[in-house]
Amino acid sequence: MILCVAEKPSEGKYTASVLGASTQHDGYMEGNGYFVSWTFGHLCGLLDPQEYNDQWRGWNMSALPMIPARFGIKVMDDKGILKQFNILKSLIAQASEVINCGDAGQEGELIQRWVYQKAGCRVPVKRLWVSSLTEDAIREGFQHLKDQSEYQRLYEAGLMRAIGDWLLGMNATRAYTLRYAKGTGRDRQVLSIGRVQTPTLALVVKRQEEIEHFVPKNYWELKTKYRDTIFSAQLPHEEDEYAITSLEQGQELLASIQDKPLVISSVEKKKGTEFAPKLFDLTSLQVECNKKFSFSADETLKLIQSLYEKRVTTYPRVDTTYLPDDIYPKVPATLRGIKDYYPQTAPLLDLVADGKKGANSLRKSKKVFDNSKVTDHHAIIPTGMRPDNLTANEKKVYEMVALRFIAAFYPDCEVSNTTVMAKVGDVDFKVTGREIIVMGWRDVFVDKTGKQDEPSVDTAGDTSAGADDDAQKSLPKFVKGESGEHIPQLIEKTTTPPKYYTEATLLRAMETAGKTVENEELREAMKLNGIGRPSTRAAIIEKLYQRNYMVKQGKSIRATNVGIELIHTIISPLLKSAELTGLWEKKLREIESGDYTAQQFLDELKNMTQNVVLDVKTSKAGMLCPVCRRGTIIRGRTRYGCSRWREGCTYAEEF
Repeated sequence: MILCVAEKPSEGKYTASVLGASTQHDGYMEGNGYFVSWTFGHLCGLLDPQEYNDQWRGWNMSALPMIPARFGIKVMDDKGILKQFNILKSLIAQASEVINCGDAGQEGELIQRWVYQKAGCRVPVKRLWVSSLTEDAIREGFQHLKDQSEYQRLYEAGLMRAIGDWLLGMNATRAYTLRYAKGTGRDRQVLSIGRVQTPTLALVVKRQEEIEHFVPKNYWELKTKYRDTIFSAQLPHEEDEYAITSLEQGQELLASIQDKPLVISSVEKKKGTEFAPKLFDLTSLQVECNKKFSFSADETLKLIQSLYEKRVTTYPRVDTTYLPDDIYPKVPATLRGIKDYYPQTAPLLDLVADGKKGANSLRKSKKVFDNSKVTDHHAIIPTGMRPDNLTANEKKVYEMVALRFIAAFYPDCEVSNTTVMAKVGDVDFKVTGREIIVMGWRDVFVDKTGKQDEPSVDTAGDTSAGADDDAQKSLPKFVKGESGEHIPQLIEKTTTPPKYYTEATLLRAMETAGKTVENEELREAMKLNGIGRPSTRAAIIEKLYQRNYMVKQGKSIRATNVGIELIHTIISPLLKSAELTGLWEKKLREIESGDYTAQQFLDELKNMTQNVVLDVKTSKAGMLCPVCRRGTIIRGRTRYGCSRWREGCTYAEEF
């Protein structure tokens, strides 16, 4: 018998129906030469500290760092898990071959391999690798099974991620709790520190402190109204970001143009192109759902996971927005599958029906199809299965995925951008406007009332100038050389602080290791250095809420006093730097690709862990302040200070 092991019961039972294994048993299906069973999450995990060394049972600074000579795994201590594991162990003992049907990703590979190892599997193991759970995809996947050895590097990357989280999490949490936490014994507050959660919290704390310490500045803008159009002065910017930084300077400029005519010096029109928004990866879907529906990252992940399990969308835990070339011939069938729900597919299907080249009549953009941008999985798209029996929120998410997919095959949106330059005395003025000439893909997002539902637009390839927010309005017809009266005005403004993170902007910050990146192409290039994986970022954010390190106020995320104190307490840059953690993520990906070895990474991990513990043991931070005798010493970037510095304590010491 061949044993197939799926990730979840629902996936296992559907796979069994495809394979003809219809006899149901407790914990598995049987038939047609197959056993089909399943895991449900992590059946196995790394051993706890005391299971390696009894001296690590208690929390003691002298016992740190805890670095096992060899890491071991165990079956998780849960009645239901133990029962299912024993079923799998029995089936493995009877099987002639095992087929790993787990989620096609790093975590899925790790979950399954640990079960096989713990169950003492000695038979050949094959790998099913599919991007959707439709019957066609499963049948095709079973025709192209691969040997488990082809995914060894994927497993090693997952293993190193788990070991890294164990080493830094266990050691840093114990070290900081023992040194800095309030209380004693069982009443001691645990300072939970994680490889990804702590730098994520540090991003929130840093942004919050930037807002709290922000000092607003007044500045002025010189504008003038001519033919019901507002022109803005183009003034040289020197050291300050704002050209007019004093009222006197502004009034002097205003006086210099008060009685002079405005003269149009140039009118320039450029045709431009707006590309359709990119297909979704998991992060961009979470961002869009947070913006549009206020769904949390975790809610969106659960919804798209459910759509995947209902076989109407493809594998969701992905970090690419591209499709491989072999998907292109399947597009017409996918469109036909959703045509009853989305009339926007009709023009595309008409094109396929009428075109001499059939499916090749559909546009094939390099911004959509690019084999070099796809590794294990492609962007999230519909499977073509009828989207029946969906909840209200599932429908919202499905529609976003479906409309993006449809729009990818529509023509580009063509625009005309106009830039008008004018002069008043010695001062230059400018206004820009934009007019949509051909709607193109924008037709896909017009609702039943005729209203345009604006998605996030990629203007990275815009061939026109003036694609900023002020360029969306249409302008009157101006002619070079015309002149006339105008109404100048000096407008006082105040600088504003940065905005608090929302889940959408925090996800983007995690994706780019804290860098503010708006351009989609550049953001794609930075994904290798992001912190966390697309599949884990939602869980990290939820964990920070659960541990009361941050809270939501409306859509804004605020760090709590507990969270702020934790970040101020941490002295190791590694533990709270998004950039350093992002470099670590890059090395994990390089293990997958074969450009870095697991042993190299493990050696680095051990060295990092030793340094983190040594920093805590030798730091002055946490000691009683020698000046006020009430606060404790905290560590900044270049010196020690007192935790009561806001109350006026003057203690400071360079290091």
